[in-house]
Amino acid sequence: MYFLYNIGIFFLGIGMRIASLFHPKAKEWVDGRKDIFENLPTVNGEHVVWFHCASLGEFDQGIPLMKKIIERNPQVFLLVTFYSPSGMKFYQKRERIADLVMYLPLDTKSNAKKFIRYFKPKQAFFVKYEFWYNFIHQAKKNGSEIYNVSGIFREDHRFFKWYGGIFRKLLRKFDWFFVQNEKSKELLESINIQNVTISGDSRFDRVIENKELVVANEKIEKFKNNEDLFIIGSSWEEDEEILIPWIKNQAKKVLIAPHNVDENHILAICKQLPEAIRYTQSDTIDLAQKKVLILDTIGQLANAYTYGNIAYVGGGFSGSLHNILEPAVFGLPVIFGPNHKRFPEGQAFIDNGFGFSISTTEEFEKAYQIITGNFEEISPKEVEFVAGNTGASDRIMKKIKTLSF
Repeated sequence: MYFLYNIGIFFLGIGMRIASLFHPKAKEWVDGRKDIFENLPTVNGEHVVWFHCASLGEFDQGIPLMKKIIERNPQVFLLVTFYSPSGMKFYQKRERIADLVMYLPLDTKSNAKKFIRYFKPKQAFFVKYEFWYNFIHQAKKNGSEIYNVSGIFREDHRFFKWYGGIFRKLLRKFDWFFVQNEKSKELLESINIQNVTISGDSRFDRVIENKELVVANEKIEKFKNNEDLFIIGSSWEEDEEILIPWIKNQAKKVLIAPHNVDENHILAICKQLPEAIRYTQSDTIDLAQKKVLILDTIGQLANAYTYGNIAYVGGGFSGSLHNILEPAVFGLPVIFGPNHKRFPEGQAFIDNGFGFSISTTEEFEKAYQIITGNFEEISPKEVEFVAGNTGASDRIMKKIKTLSF
């Protein structure tokens, strides 16, 4: 199986190179890994702590723990790796707490050996659910302590399949798993992995931090003009197809923050909503008189939610639901698409009455009406729920007693 895994990694590299000829994101993935071992900073004698994050969402999950580690030992060298281009492109919008941020090289045996021998991480933290066999094997072989942070496991994961022997072997290299829920703990225990703590989701800690650090946005404040504001966050085309017909037929203030802010996508939205004003082109506009504002920038959305009343969060049609905790911390009931199985907070929101899953414009309208009719009851309950689920980072730090920070 290990041989087959390495063959698969080899073909992944080839496939991405071919895809890079046609797809911009694949090109970013490939270009970002060219000469990746050139011009690295000197880390001899440093206490390297390595966090690997698939993308920006996992980075947000890791930030509260990264901060606590630095508070405990300001001398650590914090290394962060990303798998996806979106993480590399937009991490600068967060706090710049890492000493080095780079792509994770392709998980070949030679890359993993070179990477681990160079950085010699004392501790390695893999956030949520991305596991790369060669890197983890080499890190363990080199004496690194290896941890899974805010882990989430499902029955359909390869670890629990008949062919998953090599991947179960990989999990046994971890010193400890800090998982989000009881189901994940039960699944790990079903394959005889007992070194598990239910610590919760560190994104709750993160959104509480964000709430306390909110910076006023004069443009959005003027646009809101003391009216109710519906915020569409991180929307994809599938989400916009559902929502734009509703926007056209009602008079509510709407802020749209698309996930993809490239010019073609923004222009496509503007074509469907000719009355919409772009955030970057609104300096001389009387925003108070406008109905739709398009947030065509990156890094403003989390703060923008403080001005909202109800939110729609995108990604729920592709199975990549974006962060519904960001609006929830401000008490905005959240509507999202139907494919949220991979995100347990989605079902938790639904079960507690402040999350609504929809598939059509009609279902969206119904959910919106339910929220507006019960807002005073729903919103405080949501804020209390978010606050009651914080503390994951403290629980993790308390458990890791063997770290030499």
